[in-house]
Amino acid sequence: MKLISFTVPCYNSAEYMHICIDSLLTGGDRVEIIIIDDGSTDNTGAIADAYAEKYPDTIRVVHQENGGHGEGINQGLKHATCPYFKVVDSDDWVNAVALQHVLNRLEALEPEGGVDLLVCNYVYEHENHSLLSTIRYGNIFPTGRVVSWDETRPFRANQYLTLHSAIYRTDVIRASGIVLPKHIFYEDNLFVYAPLPLTKKLLYLDEDLYRYLIGREGQSVSEQVMMKRCGHQVEIAQRIFDLHDLKVILAENPKLGRYMFHEANFMLVIAAVFTRLNRTPEAEAQVKAMWEHCMATDPVMAKKMRRHILNWGVNLPGTFGRGVGLKGYKIAHRIVQFN
Repeated sequence: MKLISFTVPCYNSAEYMHICIDSLLTGGDRVEIIIIDDGSTDNTGAIADAYAEKYPDTIRVVHQENGGHGEGINQGLKHATCPYFKVVDSDDWVNAVALQHVLNRLEALEPEGGVDLLVCNYVYEHENHSLLSTIRYGNIFPTGRVVSWDETRPFRANQYLTLHSAIYRTDVIRASGIVLPKHIFYEDNLFVYAPLPLTKKLLYLDEDLYRYLIGREGQSVSEQVMMKRCGHQVEIAQRIFDLHDLKVILAENPKLGRYMFHEANFMLVIAAVFTRLNRTPEAEAQVKAMWEHCMATDPVMAKKMRRHILNWGVNLPGTFGRGVGLKGYKIAHRIVQFN
């Protein structure tokens, strides 16, 4: 049976998309691959159509006007037919052996109703292979066993769930009602965050499934690009902060609530750091406006997050505050070469 709908948003990806798609094809008849040609101006659409012609039972192509990465995910979710849904960016790929292990486990669990969220490891792939690093979650989730949030352990300060690590049940994402904004970068954080209150059954597999390419020129996660698009970071952080009432979630499911507080807080930290790295009065005003927005939405949670050690440090005023944020960023960058 088909188990995972893989969506591959593509924009001018002709030079490298074959690596991604070929890796997904190793899933055989247990996967479907939905290629989203997001208004490409190169040969991306033709390559996608050729794949669909060659693999008509596995690959479908959606051609659309350029709407950005988020709209690519929206369209992929709209066309998905499998129990599970995962996004793989066109310059990334999956490990074939790990994919088979994931599919085998999901297939075994499906008669029992499956899970709401499957978490796997992901690997930062650099051109300089000495910089390879793997993000694991074994300190949080019991390995290989279906659990609830009650059985999880705390996330470390630098850990959070990402598009690369998460495979959601398709119905869970749809039930969350999330529709990602067009032409806004870093929206994948919103995509991962939105369905969390609906996740009851969790599974962590210690598999290095997703290979996340870092270092390609012009990537949205490069330091200079993230600084330039700091307004996108701020908008997504605000949307995440606004999305759920954490007071209610903390009361109903404390461990889930604590994680969601952690992730929302972390998004505000990232937004503040990359905005303040611009070292301009406009950037300082943007960070101030972000916190004013949060205070207007939920003053109780905004005050708790602002007083959190991470946000307290990166939001200190003036040159000293910017220096603290920059130092924290550089330390994190040395630990995990994430851009």
